[in-house]
Amino acid sequence: MQQLSGLDASFLYMETPNTYGHVNSVAIYERPSPDFEPFDMVYERFGSLIGHLSPMRRRLVDVPFGLDHPYWIDDPDFDLDYHVRHIGLAPPGAADQLGDQVARIVGRHMDRRRPLWEAYVIEGLADGRWAMLTKYHHSTIDGAAGVIMLKILTDPSPDSKWTMEPVEWHGEEIPRDVDLLKATARNLAANPVKAARLQLKIVRQLAETAGVDSVGGVAGQARDAFKALVAQTHGTASSHEESVSIPLSPAPPTPWNASVTPNRRFAMRSVALANVKALKDATGGTINDIVMAMCTGALREYLLELDALPEEPLRAMVPVSIRTGEERGDEVWSNRVSAIVAELPTNCPDPVERVELCRQAMHAAKRQMDLLPAEAMMEASQITSPVIAASAIRLVGRLKLADRVNTPVNVVISNVPGPREALYFAGAKLDAYIPVSTISDGVGLNITVHSYEGRLDIGLISDRELIPDLWHLTDLHVDEIERLFEATGAEWAVPPAPATMRRGGHGTEAIPPSNPEVARRIDKQREIRTASMSARAKQEVARRSPGKKPAVKSPPSKKRVAAKKISTKRKNSE
Repeated sequence: MQQLSGLDASFLYMETPNTYGHVNSVAIYERPSPDFEPFDMVYERFGSLIGHLSPMRRRLVDVPFGLDHPYWIDDPDFDLDYHVRHIGLAPPGAADQLGDQVARIVGRHMDRRRPLWEAYVIEGLADGRWAMLTKYHHSTIDGAAGVIMLKILTDPSPDSKWTMEPVEWHGEEIPRDVDLLKATARNLAANPVKAARLQLKIVRQLAETAGVDSVGGVAGQARDAFKALVAQTHGTASSHEESVSIPLSPAPPTPWNASVTPNRRFAMRSVALANVKALKDATGGTINDIVMAMCTGALREYLLELDALPEEPLRAMVPVSIRTGEERGDEVWSNRVSAIVAELPTNCPDPVERVELCRQAMHAAKRQMDLLPAEAMMEASQITSPVIAASAIRLVGRLKLADRVNTPVNVVISNVPGPREALYFAGAKLDAYIPVSTISDGVGLNITVHSYEGRLDIGLISDRELIPDLWHLTDLHVDEIERLFEATGAEWAVPPAPATMRRGGHGTEAIPPSNPEVARRIDKQREIRTASMSARAKQEVARRSPGKKPAVKSPPSKKRVAAKKISTKRKNSE
């Protein structure tokens, strides 16, 4: 029996009837031969892992009345058939069909009476390939641990032999409530000591960051820092001082910053990593700067189309892994993640300038972590009352506070580095690995980018009602890469990837494959998608910023003019 850390448990407390604490991924594989049976191989491999990896077999045990963080125990009633499932897509097996199926699966809570993971083998993709959707609760693993899990499941070459044989293991007896309450009493008695130690540690770390050697000096530095912060807020800070941006006000409203429903949308695209590197060289930035600028430009264009672009920059919460690489045992599977808040220069019309502004914003955001170290925040979550934490989150959802006040951030953006080399699953080559993250009340959009081999796979998940045209928003991310090439004059390292196949005859493949033979069959026609917006989202923007016009309006693009003409023709024909 092992107790969850405060950070691991926080992903359980965040769940409400409309929000979920699990993270997911979609892996697209080729078939090594026509008679390859993916479900049999997935079932066999996951079955072999159960005895080796504790996250695959442990289930939750709650403390009575929620007085302390839950515990993990090895499930005494483990059932592999429950966790590994087999489904198929109806013809034609288009990308949006796969996205819809993924959205339905991730839009369901996980059964806490069982180990918190599920694996789905999805067949019926248009080009004969198959997909595997994995669903892990965030209390079990974080994004970086998910990459570790991917490497464990796969092989470095198509002819590698699977060497992980099943090992015998035994489930644990479910502990009695009285034993859990006794352990809770001991933990609660120790909490005041933990809290005092944490406060002293934060003071010491702040002193080290500020270069101050005494507690009195810390007080003086804190006073000066507060004055500088006030000056920065009022625009009176001197130009030679390096400021640290701390979000003290709500983020500007967008259509997706509202309470979420239980239903989700998911969309995906890919870009060549070589093209991102070419833009990195052309702008003098980093790969992460290009990724942030790509997301910024796409969000800007989308909000311009909806006539809902705020005057102020949007804000993004950016998860940051704090793994050292020295984690051992169960530490590997515990969450080692923090977050920073960065401004997105959506108010800047120049795509190249946005790259530089993103670089500056990320630098300032990383300074936040220096002032309040992530380790201290993790320890703070350890002494937080589970009752208070869970009650507060439920209250936010019940009162729909996200519909009444603007949230501190607008969107979550993650950039997860993945394997650079090709991976194989029982001889089946991994073509793409698309992340599927989570959203919450007030932040109904999550953008996650995962690198693998020579590509960046982009996964967007949103509330079904708040962003009804999520595929269009996903396409705008790829359009922003094209816009950056045009603005910088850089040469394409790899020709732009074609659009994914969607119902209606646009494209030919579910996900652009790396196999050249398959790629030749791809139709290069891209659908002109009209920018639509649900009535609910329009009402949210109008109510929370009455009479407000976008600060910046660009001339209607050719796509938008064409979309408007198509819409007019349809109305006339009706």
